[in-house]
Amino acid sequence: MVTTAALTGLTVLSLTLAPVGPAPVRWRATPLTVDALPELVYVAHRGGAREVPENSMAGLVTARARGTAQVLDVDTRELADGTLVAMHDATLDRTTYTAGRVGELTSAGWNAVRLRTGPELPTGFRPQRPPTVAAVLDRFGGRAVLILEAKDPHGLHRLAGLIKERGLTRSVLVNSNRPEVARRAHRLGLIAQLWRSARQMRSDRPERWRGFVRVLDVDHRARDKDLLRAVRSGVPHVWAHTVNTPRRRDRALRLGCDGIITDAPGLLDRVPEGASGRHAAGGNSAGGAPAPR
Repeated sequence: MVTTAALTGLTVLSLTLAPVGPAPVRWRATPLTVDALPELVYVAHRGGAREVPENSMAGLVTARARGTAQVLDVDTRELADGTLVAMHDATLDRTTYTAGRVGELTSAGWNAVRLRTGPELPTGFRPQRPPTVAAVLDRFGGRAVLILEAKDPHGLHRLAGLIKERGLTRSVLVNSNRPEVARRAHRLGLIAQLWRSARQMRSDRPERWRGFVRVLDVDHRARDKDLLRAVRSGVPHVWAHTVNTPRRRDRALRLGCDGIITDAPGLLDRVPEGASGRHAAGGNSAGGAPAPR
């Protein structure tokens, strides 16, 4: 059952923010593709969830305008009527003013959902409707490389249809934690990305996936030897998640990762690679329980 909290004087914002930080990326007139990405890639995880409301249209617009990440990452889930929407959790409780399971909503119910804002985010963001996947593709398709994580793998054919009908098969990575889903995505003509936790990486044999996975998305907390095994697996690209301090970024790069998936692209942009120094927060705690991506 889905229940909605009462909201008084709620405004939905069509938000345009001035760019913060470096000048925006000069996007190409032709569709931007995975093949055109630089040698070192930064990904705004859930749009940059420490700096903007996660999986929100305003957050994605802001992340792209700032130019601190070349790839925008969005989670996808399926509603009861088959509509694909941008949402990480299976429930609405954590990130919206609504409670209940995402998969029990129809499109009409989705239109009433509003994303929470909080004191931990920059000012200027107001409650807003979370977007559909179609809206994200229409807004950014071909203008930014996207990662769409298929949280509900049974909706993979619908996701493939949305990507293909817009001619974006070379501009979108389809992500999953499950190798069989990555294989299905590859067979559907999509670019497959596979993420793995530190615990999974202890027994993984990533060389088995090099025939159908373009990007292996690895937990930065993994042991050195597990990260090195991933880098040497023959999978074309290995990106580390979810990296939110310069020190952890520098370790991942030192071990050979060629991409950094982060909730804080603006923070990492302010500290050059290799210059995290003794003042950088945190350190590495290899192994441990899987963290949700």
